[in-house]
Amino acid sequence: MMVDFALEGERKRGLAPERAIFEACLERFRPIMMTTMAALLGAIPLVVASGPGSELRRPLGITIVGGLIISQILTLYTTPVIYLLLDRLHLWLGGRREHHERGIFCAQRWRAFRS
Repeated sequence: MMVDFALEGERKRGLAPERAIFEACLERFRPIMMTTMAALLGAIPLVVASGPGSELRRPLGITIVGGLIISQILTLYTTPVIYLLLDRLHLWLGGRREHHERGIFCAQRWRAFRS
């Protein structure tokens, strides 16, 4: 979802990739955290359970909690980095920042039209 928001910011509002991914991270942080916390709290009973059969469910709960924590770290820290690296690779391979340039061009034409 962060990448979708960043691409929308680049295309519709003419933001630079760095600014677009930064705003996307700010916008999507809370929903990402809420989803992860809901799943994590749902797995806590598996981790702390006692009674018959709990020795079979506890490893599953630990695996779920550990996987959620690792995936959260990867999502929040590596997604923006990879997004910016892919943007730089695109520029290095001869691409242009068409959407950013088009956004600036449209903004300039709109200002000229209004005046």
